[in-house]
Amino acid sequence: MAAKPKLHYVSERGRMEPIRWLLAAAGIEFDECFMKTKDDLLKLRKDGFLLFQQVPMVEIDGMKMVQTRAILNYIAAKYNLYGKDLKERALIDMYVEGLFDLNELIMTSDYQPADKKEQQLATALDKATNRYFPVFEKVLKDHGQDFLVGNRFSRADVQLLEVLLMAEECKPDILAQFPLLQSFKARISNIPTIKKFLQPGSQRKSPPRQEDVPKIIKIFY
Repeated sequence: MAAKPKLHYVSERGRMEPIRWLLAAAGIEFDECFMKTKDDLLKLRKDGFLLFQQVPMVEIDGMKMVQTRAILNYIAAKYNLYGKDLKERALIDMYVEGLFDLNELIMTSDYQPADKKEQQLATALDKATNRYFPVFEKVLKDHGQDFLVGNRFSRADVQLLEVLLMAEECKPDILAQFPLLQSFKARISNIPTIKKFLQPGSQRKSPPRQEDVPKIIKIFY
């Protein structure tokens, strides 16, 4: 029996959270090794486990993989969540790259100084409402299927749901003008592996508590 993937990161969302989501969506159990101090990160570096001296790092199939997109690409391909051909994969990549941009804006707002946090979050939510979510609403309308690409579940669906839920945490009514995204959210949330990941007690992480932010920053910087 193959060893479970092992995820090395802090016990927060950050750039590891999309990886947690994708493994969970694929029904793959994983272990986590949390860095609690700067020394934990320095040890990973000293032991030669971090190709570019940074995390996330995932031990999987005998590899110590770094770079979030590379890790996600590997997991998606391994577990048949990457489309049936090159054209579908190109669509998935385009959608996912857009979602990465929005995810980064929302996620990093938690780590801004107090005087900049509110402005960055407002910018992120404005872009979600006026740039990104209209795109996916139109994709669903034009495609006319349950999923974003082809008519099969892919990593694009997983990562869109993750971002929709993050945005709703910040602004509960953000999907009010997007009925197809509301239906999509309900539909994808009920896929058994996703539904399990959304339950209390799963390995899904909550937004960082404000009092924990300085500790996280100290580990990385």
